[in-house]
Amino acid sequence: MVMLKPTFHVFVCSNQRPEGHPKGSCSQSGAINIWQKFADVLNQRQMYDKVVVSGVRSCLAPCQFGPVVLVYPEGIWYGRVQEGDVDEIFEQHFTNGKPVERLMIPEELFGM
Repeated sequence: MVMLKPTFHVFVCSNQRPEGHPKGSCSQSGAINIWQKFADVLNQRQMYDKVVVSGVRSCLAPCQFGPVVLVYPEGIWYGRVQEGDVDEIFEQHFTNGKPVERLMIPEELFGM
């Protein structure tokens, strides 16, 4: 079987910190449900040649925007992603090639 290289690699932060940690964590913000929704929509749309989804157990850093989703190869950072946003990301970003601007973490957060 030949494996195709997907166009997009989606990383869903699912880092978990102890209760009461000042930074909080994506896990506490519902990241597991977000990862599951990405997996479900990927399965529904059968876009396996275009999208791969991975859960990330270590912190992706912008915790105040959790749950955080990072999309490569463009390096698009989405923040405060909710289950209802996942279909829009698939449609607008992965199908039409336009990132969902309202979910993007501001570049100035990264010192750019």
